Amino acid sequence: MEKLIQSLSPNEIKILPYLDEDISQICKKSNLDKVSVLRALEYLQNKNIIILDTEKKKIIEIGTNGAYYRAKGLPERRLLNLLDKKRIISLQEAQEQSKLSNQEFKASLGVLKRKALIDLKNGKIILNANKGEISKKTLEELFIEMLPIEYNKLSPEQLFALKILQNRKEIIQITEKKIFKINITELGEKIVNSKISNKDLIEQITPEILKNEKLWKGKKFRRYDITSPVPKINGGKRHFVNQAIDYARKIWTEMGFTEMTGNIVQSSFWNFDALFTAQDHPVREMQDTFFIDKKFNLPEDKKLIEQIKNAHEGKIEGSKGWNYNWQEKEAQKTCLRTHTTCLSAQKLSQIKKENLPQKFFAVGKCFRNETVDWSHGFEFNQTEGIVIDKNANFKHLLGYLKQFYKKMGFENLRFNPAYFPYTEPSVEIHAWHPEKKVWLELGGAGIFRPEVTTPLLGEHIPVLAWGPGFDRTIMDYYKIKDLRELYKNDLTKLRKIKHWVK
Repeated sequence: MEKLIQSLSPNEIKILPYLDEDISQICKKSNLDKVSVLRALEYLQNKNIIILDTEKKKIIEIGTNGAYYRAKGLPERRLLNLLDKKRIISLQEAQEQSKLSNQEFKASLGVLKRKALIDLKNGKIILNANKGEISKKTLEELFIEMLPIEYNKLSPEQLFALKILQNRKEIIQITEKKIFKINITELGEKIVNSKISNKDLIEQITPEILKNEKLWKGKKFRRYDITSPVPKINGGKRHFVNQAIDYARKIWTEMGFTEMTGNIVQSSFWNFDALFTAQDHPVREMQDTFFIDKKFNLPEDKKLIEQIKNAHEGKIEGSKGWNYNWQEKEAQKTCLRTHTTCLSAQKLSQIKKENLPQKFFAVGKCFRNETVDWSHGFEFNQTEGIVIDKNANFKHLLGYLKQFYKKMGFENLRFNPAYFPYTEPSVEIHAWHPEKKVWLELGGAGIFRPEVTTPLLGEHIPVLAWGPGFDRTIMDYYKIKDLRELYKNDLTKLRKIKHWVK
């Protein structure tokens, strides 16, 4: 008994008086965090002082959107309140006045239609409900108000509401929690009731203790059980996405390429205009590009600006341009880069022709205003490459691409004709997916048009260029089915993922 008491750690002693409480109360009264309390409980169980039982429970909790809707009202409630005042209203006016997003508005119409509270006729919404039906809270509203709740305690009506809300984005979330029950053993009762005092026991050996024998001579050290299991320690490692990016850098470097770097925030001049993307092209609209409310200064080289302007207006020999008047103010708009090709444009403007041929690559983050789902994200990694060589041709382009993707693990490639505003000829790169039995698109490539090279280099010199997205390559290698899995940072999964090795 005395030896057992002498083996108790400070944290074990702290929680002993509160073993009849639940975990949250033990944390509060002992002033320890949950991890420390659970670890101390495991140690007590190893010493046969307690028996720790765990029970898994499924808990329904409020999601990100659910918390907002609980405060502001579900979208269908906000639309219903508007209809209570208007009774009949056009679809366009209803969306504008309810201030619902396009997705929320469509969902609201579906919900109210299924509940027979509205009719849709000739582009108008007609309210069918009376005052009582409008004021009465729906099952979904009542359900999110009483969250969190255990799944096993749900009534049939609540299960019905849960099923409906599960089909809607991030209103509710289901988590599995461990419930701990502490049972004190007969030995534990004796330990709890005894007067425990380990104040005079030395917990650890420090340099100060070793230097001064007065600090340890005649005193006792706390007993340690070297057979007790200890927490598993996982060594640190780079995130697997960064490992893959490092591997791509290694491949390009081995192939003789020099890395290009640049800012994530770019002017439209470099992101679009220098790459012969028309100023009225849909890709430059808000639904595709993240713009920043700030004007970017154009390059000091006025001759370069004039040459870009001439390319767009069809004043370069052999080109019709885009048949419009190029505007400097459009080129000054600031955006998050939509591709790393803007780095290629900047690099070409810095090249000295007497130093040709040259090869450059980049790997970096790009941003586009996409709806997030299993195959799309608002940010993605792209690998960029250019070869500036007067003797370069289309066969060389395909050769570089084959070599890179072979080193990345893709043996079976296919190249399809394609169209891009700033390359001609252009190709799309596809790799055979043996598991899904489909050709997986990896990205695009081509040879820069004269409208790109002439303003930037002073004359048309062949420039092989490619800029495929890199995330799909990573997903395929790690057998990841959902793009969002790349950045969820689940530590358990990250520890299991092997290093990128080909």
